[in-house]
Amino acid sequence: MTVIDIPGSKSVTARALFLAAAADGTSTLLRPLASDDTEGFLEGLGTLGYEVERTAGAWRVTGRPAGPGAATADVYCRDGATTGRFLPALAAAGHGDFRFDASPQLRRRPLGPLTDALRTLGVDLRHEEAEGHHPLRIAASGIKGGALTLDAGQSSQFLTALLLLGPLTAEGLRITVTDLVSEPYVEITLAMMRSFGAEPTREGNVFTVPPTGYRATTYAIEPDASTASYFFAAAALTGREVTVPGLGTGALQGDLRFVDVLRRMGAHVDMTADRTTVRGTGRLTGLTVNMRDISDTMPTLAALAPFAEGPVRIEDVANTRVKECDRLDACAENLRRLGVTATTGPDRLEILPGTPGPAEIRTHGDHRMVMSFAVTGLRTPGITFDDPGCVRKTFPGFHEAFARFRDGA
Repeated sequence: MTVIDIPGSKSVTARALFLAAAADGTSTLLRPLASDDTEGFLEGLGTLGYEVERTAGAWRVTGRPAGPGAATADVYCRDGATTGRFLPALAAAGHGDFRFDASPQLRRRPLGPLTDALRTLGVDLRHEEAEGHHPLRIAASGIKGGALTLDAGQSSQFLTALLLLGPLTAEGLRITVTDLVSEPYVEITLAMMRSFGAEPTREGNVFTVPPTGYRATTYAIEPDASTASYFFAAAALTGREVTVPGLGTGALQGDLRFVDVLRRMGAHVDMTADRTTVRGTGRLTGLTVNMRDISDTMPTLAALAPFAEGPVRIEDVANTRVKECDRLDACAENLRRLGVTATTGPDRLEILPGTPGPAEIRTHGDHRMVMSFAVTGLRTPGITFDDPGCVRKTFPGFHEAFARFRDGA
């Protein structure tokens, strides 16, 4: 059995940084993820005037309930979607003039549903170039609050940003959601808000957030379930056994449900309160699976699919077309480069059994292309990547950790 220590969750770290920055007092975040995305978030907080003290395994954030300490700021969000969506909401609750820009990759990703909602709440906001995309400017003067309707069908991060904002408004928020993807990420948000003293509630598609503010706390970041998926898939493929401590039945992250997909394909899965173990059984069956709620693990399954005994059909993942790249087309493109038959539709990907051959994977700068097709490489010598270093976005040490698994260390 191989025990893999997975670094902290990117999603949880980003939410914890927002909550700590908004809280009254100094919060300590334990085992946060250190990666390009979270470094960008920290840099953005610093530019906005928040104080962060970093030590090994712990970050201390001094909160500012009244908003950013800087009166003006120009924030560069790098490639980080959470940075580019959460920090404008945080800044909008304060007072000052703030500009946000991002990498060409993040500039392409949608922002409009969030910025339209902020405008509905009275925020003075304008996009400098393409409407609904970075760069943008905010002339912040606090937010009264109120009711709004939101389409979160492209990204649950739009809803999360508004939920996180709610306790900082004068009167609270009432958000009616007309469409929602990746719903488990919203449940993470609600649970974490409560850990910092907020009192959000949900009734069906209506979310109510009172203006409670936040209280500082000590918060432990759990391992990243999306990152764990590559090692679980590797175990299922190779017939070996992998245990990830810190992720079990009590985990917040919905992407841990990926192990249920592996179980359906024939892997043995054992979960306790604080760890998950996957063991390959030497056989993988095909299946049809709806991955709407765990779409970040769609590329992991796509990379594993050629080794199944029957077709693998992944459905209801249209939102993966507006991630770091169009992941549906990118997965199909790379599978074809490996000699595997793959077809796509507007929201689906179907992969037929095959024997992948050596090829260079086109990553499109997307960390998940590299980490997913590293799984394929366990059974396919000669796979290389045009940009292997893009894993720094979420797991800078991925190649070393995966090599230790491959070598049986």
